[in-house]
Amino acid sequence: MSNILVCIKRVPDTGGEVSLTDDAMNVDDRHLGSTVSGHEECAIELAVQQANETDGEVTVLTLGDEDSIEQLRDAVARGCTNAVLVEATPTAFGPRDIAHAIADVVRAHEAAGTTYDLILLGNDAADTGDFQVGVRLGYALERPVVTGMSTIAFESDPGVARGEAPSGGTQVFEVALPAIVTVMEGGVEPRYPTIPGRMKAKRAKIETIEPTVDPIGPARVRLTLPPKPPSQVTILGEGADAAPAVADLLQELGVLR
Repeated sequence: MSNILVCIKRVPDTGGEVSLTDDAMNVDDRHLGSTVSGHEECAIELAVQQANETDGEVTVLTLGDEDSIEQLRDAVARGCTNAVLVEATPTAFGPRDIAHAIADVVRAHEAAGTTYDLILLGNDAADTGDFQVGVRLGYALERPVVTGMSTIAFESDPGVARGEAPSGGTQVFEVALPAIVTVMEGGVEPRYPTIPGRMKAKRAKIETIEPTVDPIGPARVRLTLPPKPPSQVTILGEGADAAPAVADLLQELGVLR
């Protein structure tokens, strides 16, 4: 194997309280930090491991604005070799648009002499959860695609991808190269960037490409937030008068016998 392409997306860090934009089409990230999803961190780790085992290189790609360079450099610090920014307004691009933009980059690189044996993506984006780009990319490039995988082994052709089966247990696929795999987190532990890696990332050249796709935008109607869990408080009493009620409750919970 010579080259692996990993596709990532800059998304809001949803560790805090999440709110939506006024049109309910995107997560409001004005007061949030930015990161990539856990799925994509694992995709980077799998790509770097695979490249190290097969003397290959990893290229990381994202579609986004100039701020997305932060995530590209973080991926380089984790072991990726090259970085590509498809410079565009990400909210204007739906899953179909993104897949076709990635496919155009793959074709352009192939015409220039760089081919990708394996393309890895996160299973879904942490902000919109579209679950579509990997499959659409497979159709655009006419390559086999498997989704929701946790580990891969492509030291030979065909390679093997493993993931959790819908009914439990493990499902195993043999996949011929060139191929596309979407990754679920949990199969590997993403590495932290090293100090030499961070220094390399600061100096790394970012290839910037203008998309050739005329975006039609996302087809979603709106995003919705899950309801907040109900909060219920029961007043057992005040002062010493609450002691019998507390004892009864502890007994009910099995703390006291």
